[in-house]
Amino acid sequence: MTTSNNNSLRESARIEMAHANDALSAYLTEQLDGQRVVVERIERLSGGAIQENWLLEARVDDGRAQTRRRWVLRTDSASSVEVSMSRAHEFAVLSAVHKAGVKVPEPLWLCCDPQVIGRDFFVMEALSGTASGYRLTTDRSLENRRSALCAQLGANLARLHRVSPPQPGLEFLAEPASDPLQASLDQYRRFLDTLPDSYPVLEWGLRWCEVNKPEALSPCLVHRDYRTGNYLVEDGTLTGVLDWEFAGWGDPREDLGWFSARCWRFARPDLDAGGIGRLEDFLEGYCSVSGQTLTADELVFWQVLAHLRWAVIALQQAERHLSGQQRSLELALTGRLVPELEIEILALTTGDKA
Repeated sequence: MTTSNNNSLRESARIEMAHANDALSAYLTEQLDGQRVVVERIERLSGGAIQENWLLEARVDDGRAQTRRRWVLRTDSASSVEVSMSRAHEFAVLSAVHKAGVKVPEPLWLCCDPQVIGRDFFVMEALSGTASGYRLTTDRSLENRRSALCAQLGANLARLHRVSPPQPGLEFLAEPASDPLQASLDQYRRFLDTLPDSYPVLEWGLRWCEVNKPEALSPCLVHRDYRTGNYLVEDGTLTGVLDWEFAGWGDPREDLGWFSARCWRFARPDLDAGGIGRLEDFLEGYCSVSGQTLTADELVFWQVLAHLRWAVIALQQAERHLSGQQRSLELALTGRLVPELEIEILALTTGDKA
């Protein structure tokens, strides 16, 4: 059977998540060895433009007593991004990092059977806390806990970076290029060349990165979206990191630059550790596990690269809207972020950082 036919079957069998209670109840009953599961509530969680996250609240009856359970189901959204991995691959990554001691939701069950809801999905533990970047950066109750939270975030990232290739179960991840930095820069430039408009600041940033490339470090597993908004915090404590669909082998400093980039500080651009606290606390936490000492100055290159990458992604999302591939106000507005990102690229590359 051809891929197109498989996709047609999946689409024809696709169940709207709001009406998937019965299908998921039957599936989860099977996973729990016959304990009767009744999914009573399904709620779409915020975020997830590329993948969808759904909270499942269920009643489980083991024949002796009933308990309440909460899980999160992660599945594909109507649109996708080419570099985003499949749910089966994301489940494998989540399993590997959970085993390595990284704070993440425990992955429980993977389903690639289109007869269930018509699309691949996996179910993971539901963690408590908030991931809202705006709330986390403005929450006054965190003021006395920001230093400790930054250290936790740094240490957790270092545990991720201890996972290195080859890694059993992650053979599907592409091997790092001989010059991964240049490969990324070339990819961004090729995309810009396809656009009808010119972006001289982005071209300047690309050339600056080529001239100022640091020596590469040994590759490790990087998250590639480790930032405020993609982790959960409860009572000032990190409970888990989310959204692993962009993970792959790379330079660990890529995650450090992305986390500390100004574009991910939300309401607190003055706090250079993701709008949460001081970068020094984050790097101390990172060093406490990795043994690697880094300074803010060493991360400038990676912050420039982060703003370039986000600018390219913003333009890609705007193109999806403008081309009619996916009409979306959110995608259209994301494209309007580019001038702000260009200003930060110029500030970083000319030494005029605010």
